[in-house]
Amino acid sequence: MIKILTTLVFLILSTILFSQKLMTRSGEIKFEASMPAFEEVAAKNNTVSCLFDTSSGEIAVLALVKGFRFKVPLMEEHFNENYIESDQFPKASFKGKITNFDVSKAASAKSTFDVEGDLTLHGVTKKVKTKITFVKSGEKLITTCKFKVKPLDYNIEIPSVVKSKIAETVEIDLKFDLEKKL
Repeated sequence: MIKILTTLVFLILSTILFSQKLMTRSGEIKFEASMPAFEEVAAKNNTVSCLFDTSSGEIAVLALVKGFRFKVPLMEEHFNENYIESDQFPKASFKGKITNFDVSKAASAKSTFDVEGDLTLHGVTKKVKTKITFVKSGEKLITTCKFKVKPLDYNIEIPSVVKSKIAETVEIDLKFDLEKKL
């Protein structure tokens, strides 16, 4: 009887704890477009916003493109001016829904769900479908996700002089430490 009561209390508390909007303004997006034997083409943005509604499974992510940092400043300049054209297209965003999100699973153990939505980059919006993982850590819900995109799908042209040095498919990693929205 005590075991059943304890489980019931845990489920109720986890539902109350996560039945709300969670967010961060310091999320992280990394991308990797390197080719073997050439200089690393990778960047990281640590100022990404994410809002997640646990009751509906809706998730929204917003990144300012100029927030991506490269190891080589000249590469960052070319990225902003010649490829992503960040003055014209200053934001990248994702708006989607997590399929069959279960608060109790996310509150008790590492759990993975399907997520599908619209990724807008360089003025082009495309459907993206991937997996998203949640791990509870104290009061936070740690969220990670990986997917791949092709720059050409978003009208990002790679000049022929560097085309062999940049991967046709870019790997994108996201990490958000989500907390209760105040």
